[in-house]
This record gives sequence, structure tokens and C-alpha cells, in this order.
Amino acid sequence: MKAERLLKQAGLTLLVALIVFYSVFPFYYAVITSFRSGSAIFSTSIVPAGFAVDNYVTTFTEQPFARNIANSIVVATAVVIASLFLGVTAAYALARVSFRGRGLLLFTILSVSMFPQVAVLSGMFELVRALGLYNALPGLMLSNMILTLPFTVWVLTTFMRELPKELEEAAVVDGASDWVIVRRVFMPLLGPALVTTGLLAFIAAWNEFLFALTFTLTNEQRTVPVAIALITGASAEELPWGNLMAASVIVTVPLIVLVLVFQRRIVAGLTAGAVKG
Repeated sequence: MKAERLLKQAGLTLLVALIVFYSVFPFYYAVITSFRSGSAIFSTSIVPAGFAVDNYVTTFTEQPFARNIANSIVVATAVVIASLFLGVTAAYALARVSFRGRGLLLFTILSVSMFPQVAVLSGMFELVRALGLYNALPGLMLSNMILTLPFTVWVLTTFMRELPKELEEAAVVDGASDWVIVRRVFMPLLGPALVTTGLLAFIAAWNEFLFALTFTLTNEQRTVPVAIALITGASAEELPWGNLMAASVIVTVPLIVLVLVFQRRIVAGLTAGAVKG
């Protein structure tokens, strides 16, 4: 029995190690490639021979990459704030207020997230152009909401349904309005869910490419995924792979930091409500 248990543990450890290696190695290789220059970029060695920051310097000097990063931060942050605000208020109505067609409305909201981006691209383009938001960051904020808001509403509605009704009833007895109940009673309890959905919304807006490519025209208004895609050379051999890897590392590190900082709340948010006590 002991040998069998040790064998299972060894197999599980090996499986976890393979999964970690498979997930982390591409990013590790991008990091070491970003510090290479010249013919060393095409080296297959996984051990860095040196660390040159030329690719990082070139990434910021040959194009407005700092402006592109700032654009992504502004768009992603605005999308998160708007998604959480609308998501919390909509979740309160869908989870706590009884009205005809509530289930159908919630299903319709979830169905919106199932449409591929290309299916709604033409309609969003006409809407963005009609509102005068073409080649402007508000246009990207509006279009990204179609990707983040349905999921946010669905998740927060699920979490809010699990909260005890006694809390809401006690607040009503004390004379609290709906907004006070949402802000002072429910939101503190929804902390893990807000962090989880907010981070997922941030990642979706940060990595979004199709809308950013379609609804922007100038380098000054583009976000980082489009900026990286437009780093080109005369041929595949002349493609600045070092710059591409440096840019990819720069835009990936913030997401890794956010996940590491909020990992406990993310796990709590993903598992909360799974077991009803």
C-alpha cells in the first residue's frame, strides 16, 4: 500500500511538472530571446549567454510603444470599472428582484458572450462610427464591453444568489435603500468575485486584438496587441524577432504580477459558492 501510494504521488508530481513546463517554457524562451541580438536570436540554446537590453530600448524608441501601453492601461481599466459597476447593479436585479422573464433575460445576456467577435464586428463598427468614436479610446472601451459585461453579469449574479436573504431583510428593516444594500451589504461580501471577474475582464481587454485593429487608425491610438502585430520587417529573415519578444515580455509581465498579487482572492472567487454550507 505504501509503495502504491508513493507511486501515485510520484506520477502526480511528474504530471504537474510536465504541465508547469509546458505552460512556462514558451514564456521563458521569449524572455531569454528578448535579451539576444544578431545571429544569437536564432540560437536554440535554452541557457542565456548574456543579457543585452538593446531590444527593449529599440522597442520604445522606434515606435510610440509607451503610448500604446498607456492606451491599453486606460482602456482595460475603464472596461473593468464599467463592467463591475454595471455587473453588480444588474446582478442585484437579476438575483434579488423577482420579475417576469428574469431567467430568459439572464440566458440572453449569457448568449451574447457566445457570439464570435467577427460576427458582431460590422455592427460594432457602424455603432462606433455613428457615435463618432472611431480611432478613439472610448470606441475601444465600448466595443470591449461586449466581451466582458455578459460574463461579469453572469458570474456576479451566481454569487449574489448564494448570499443569505437575512442580510438583505435586516437592511430593509433598518430603512436601507437598494443602492445602500448593494454598496454596503453585498459588495464587501462579493470581494473575491469582484476581484476574479475584474481581473478576467482586465485580461480580456488587455489582450483584445480584433476590435483594436479595426477601430483604430493611428499608432498613437493603438493598444499593445496591435502595436506588436505591426512590428514587421522586409522578410521573415529580417523580422525583428528580438523586438517582438521584448514587446511580448513587457505586456505579459503586468498580467503575471496581477495574478500573483490577487491569486488568493482569485481562488476564493472561483471556489466560493461551490459548496453550500
